[in-house]
Amino acid sequence: MRIVEIRDVAVPMGAPMRNAVIDFSKMTVSAVAVVTDVVRDGQPVVGFGFNANGRYAQSALIRERLAPRVLEAPEEHASADGTSLDPRAIRRLMMRNEKPGGHGERAVAVAALDIAVWDAAAKLRDMPLWALIAEDAGNPAPERHIPVYAAGGYYDPDKGMEGLVAEMQRCLDQGYTQVKMKIGGAPLDEDLARIESVLALLGSDGSRLAVDANGRFDEETALRYANAMAPHALAWYEEPGDPLDFSLNAAVVAAYPAPIATGENLLSLQDSRNLLRFGGMRPATDFVQFDPALAYGVGETIDIVAMMAAEGWSPRRFLPHGGNLLALSVAGGLSLGGCESYPGVFQPFGGFADETPVEDGRVRLGDAPGAGFERKAALHTLLRTLL
Repeated sequence: MRIVEIRDVAVPMGAPMRNAVIDFSKMTVSAVAVVTDVVRDGQPVVGFGFNANGRYAQSALIRERLAPRVLEAPEEHASADGTSLDPRAIRRLMMRNEKPGGHGERAVAVAALDIAVWDAAAKLRDMPLWALIAEDAGNPAPERHIPVYAAGGYYDPDKGMEGLVAEMQRCLDQGYTQVKMKIGGAPLDEDLARIESVLALLGSDGSRLAVDANGRFDEETALRYANAMAPHALAWYEEPGDPLDFSLNAAVVAAYPAPIATGENLLSLQDSRNLLRFGGMRPATDFVQFDPALAYGVGETIDIVAMMAAEGWSPRRFLPHGGNLLALSVAGGLSLGGCESYPGVFQPFGGFADETPVEDGRVRLGDAPGAGFERKAALHTLLRTLL
């Protein structure tokens, strides 16, 4: 049992919108297929993966370094009992001759390929990915009904305030009970007006609205926003400053009574540990949002949850970034506190399986083998082009 071919393609996101820092109109994503030598129903078993939105395609790293290392050592692909692939062993192959640190784009490239390997490994064992993740993590009681929130509220000059409220209403109509919107791309007064317009829709319940600055602010601005938003008692204030400025983060945490959330742009277990140790984060109040599709993939995320426990954190304080089927599988397998969802943006990658309803802010994990990418028709159509 081995991997016989690795294919990738750079896919344009083509999303005409922006947050406080970047626009997505020229963003690309790497989609990856891992082809095995196991044939079922006349077709090889194939695993699929992709990196998260907010970065770019990683074709050069995958083709020039990672894929050749994997394909050159087929004897190391199989699990100990020969029934599946061994994702952790294959991850070690990818990282051969790589120095510690220097995560950067490498962490994103490894993640895209690693996710495809885990998807293939679960399919080979005819089990959903969330169940394989739970088994690897030693979690005897994975979650089946996952809390999800709808992320959106991007800046779009054609929508205006009325369009923002209409977008949030569509999320509520789809079954979401909690939403998230962007801040930091407009002056404070304008952002406060945007927040208050959405809160009016939500019945002035701040716990149903989160806001995301995407790392835009310096410390002074981050604190001004914190002071202005504190009376609303929002669900959380996300990524107020640069993701590696732990001092800034600690200053905002100290000044802001409601939850802070951050971590989506940290790329490794080591970065994640440093946030918990030096970022001022409160285990009983704040949230972390590490993204498997940006930080070396599934195995690294399992190890991050184990590290969190050692640092005194419950997995319930972990809400993975990504808004896709992979993040949903991770949330279930590791019994996390919930998961982001992109119901209307970053298509076809964002959102969940076509037949998965959102009911009272939750979705039920399916039983399809692998991550379930095949159950999202537009995404599966794209991934099939790799074959």
